[in-house]
Amino acid sequence: MLKRYQNLVSGVLGLIDVMILIGAWLVSYWLRFSAPLVPVTKGFPPFSVYASLTPVVAMVWISVFAAMRVYKLSRLLSPWHEVMLVLKAHAMSLLVFIALTYLFEEYRYSRLVTVYFGSLAGVLLVAGRLSVRSAFRTLRARGFNLRQVLIVGEGPAVESLVERFENYPELGLRVRGVVTHEESPATQVGNKPVLGHFDHIRELIGHTGADEILIALPWSQQNEVGRILESLKDETIDVRLVPDLQAYITLGCEVEDFDGVPVVRLNDSPLIGWYAAAKRLTDIVVASVALVVFGPIMLLVALLVRLSSPGPILYSQERMGLDGRTFNMLKFRSMKIDAEQKSGAVWAQKEDDRRTLLGTFLRKTSLDELPQLFNVLRGDMSLVGPRPERPVFVHKFRQEIPHYMLRHKVKAGITGWAQINGWRGNTSLRRRIECDLYYIQNWSYLLDLKILTLTLWKGFVNKNAY
Repeated sequence: MLKRYQNLVSGVLGLIDVMILIGAWLVSYWLRFSAPLVPVTKGFPPFSVYASLTPVVAMVWISVFAAMRVYKLSRLLSPWHEVMLVLKAHAMSLLVFIALTYLFEEYRYSRLVTVYFGSLAGVLLVAGRLSVRSAFRTLRARGFNLRQVLIVGEGPAVESLVERFENYPELGLRVRGVVTHEESPATQVGNKPVLGHFDHIRELIGHTGADEILIALPWSQQNEVGRILESLKDETIDVRLVPDLQAYITLGCEVEDFDGVPVVRLNDSPLIGWYAAAKRLTDIVVASVALVVFGPIMLLVALLVRLSSPGPILYSQERMGLDGRTFNMLKFRSMKIDAEQKSGAVWAQKEDDRRTLLGTFLRKTSLDELPQLFNVLRGDMSLVGPRPERPVFVHKFRQEIPHYMLRHKVKAGITGWAQINGWRGNTSLRRRIECDLYYIQNWSYLLDLKILTLTLWKGFVNKNAY
């Protein structure tokens, strides 16, 4: 019954996509030749030529979408991941379609029609999928299209699952109860009843009418998984395994399929693949514009540094960045040339007598950091990220502070979440690490934009910058 329902929903989604694609293709012809934004110089092809391609459009997109598992239903898939999956499949379909139409020697199709179609169809496919998802979630939140769930296990992992299902009623997953391995179990977990022991799981499935089993056992009971799965081998119920990894996850985790073998990746950087490339492109563009805007100020500061004290204009200091690799970070020199000859490597202090008179002002206003725009262009740093630290301090802090090295999972930044929240200079290192990990866990373009905006608003001058 469940499989037939899933096939029906997948078929409806495919039908909606076909209608969107055919409509977008025909509208793109109209936009190009009936309401042209760009003058038509090579004549007006008959509508029938383009209309005859609609079966090809439908076939290519449905085939690619099916191959990339766009129609595989999952209530737990986040909207963002579903949107990205649809867009990736759409881009792949478009490439296949362009390759196929290029082979049609008898007629060359308008490139602008393809551009219009790719853009319009992409927007409509995403909008259609989100609309369907929203409709289903609304129905589920109102008690329709529900699936009954039994959770097998005990401890914090089970408590966390029960709480999450209660917080997201729109998923349509209702926990009927918990099955535990304790002989004298508690009466309930959260507000869900404990129904019995592992040995009675088959009877409990029939009694509760469960559609799905979630196995969430602690590491100490992993040997029980085989016994539970063995008892379920003659059941048609869906089974999901929730590994007990919460104690080991700091940044997040992701499951990969390696030739049929699930591999769990722990504490991976969110900035990989397209995300890393897009952020790098943004860094190059914004840093280039910033160098033009701040260029006159930087020239003035360079002149003042040269005139105010002996020594070089720029100061290069070794710092640790992405994946623990070191690089030379640039700053306008704000201290005397022999600043660390007696003290060694130490953080700057309030009323630090190693600073020059101009250097005190530069550090207070963060103008000494502007040369790091060149580090951004060179690829050593990003505009936004955890502030890079000196290797001598890193070796010390990694022994004292849990998860300290995870901040090196992304490129170091000129500014960051910690800095705009006041944790810079000689302030709490633990709070700074908390901010850095929060940034990595929650990275998005909007968060980067927020940090850059707040840096311009209140990040240059700070009472702890000295």
